[in-house]
Amino acid sequence: MVTAFTSIASPLGELLVSASSSGLTGVYFPLTGNATPAEREGWVEDNGDGPASALLARARQQLEEYFVRTRTTFDLPLAPSGTAFQRSVWDALRTIPYGTTTSYGELARRLGGASATRAVGAANGKNPIPIIVPCHRVVGSRGELTGFGGGLNRKRWLLEHEGAALVLT
Repeated sequence: MVTAFTSIASPLGELLVSASSSGLTGVYFPLTGNATPAEREGWVEDNGDGPASALLARARQQLEEYFVRTRTTFDLPLAPSGTAFQRSVWDALRTIPYGTTTSYGELARRLGGASATRAVGAANGKNPIPIIVPCHRVVGSRGELTGFGGGLNRKRWLLEHEGAALVLT
């Protein structure tokens, strides 16, 4: 299966967005290295003609709408690569409403195991489709900003952009 990619300008810097014919596979921030060279091997730049082109165009449109505050949810087919547990966490992330936050512990409880907080945090950290799968909406137990693959400055920006209440750290 071929993975196509395109670059999208955003207030957070240029995003690299990837997709296969099955769905969106990744959103990568600049200068964070969250798409390893091994992941990128075999990727082809979208030329507007491949099976993923229409999906990448929809992703571009929806991300642009999100950044100008005319979109609060995404309607895109997703095809992230991960374990069954990781995918269950990523599905749960998509239920966190725009402009709100939840804690890792609360997310673990929703998934049926309060003792799985660390596992939920690890799965959250491996989310390959940030923003669209809103891992930025998960914060520490006291509302503090904690890890984010795009950097805490981008996490803070995304939460402020959505109007989420923050505990400044």
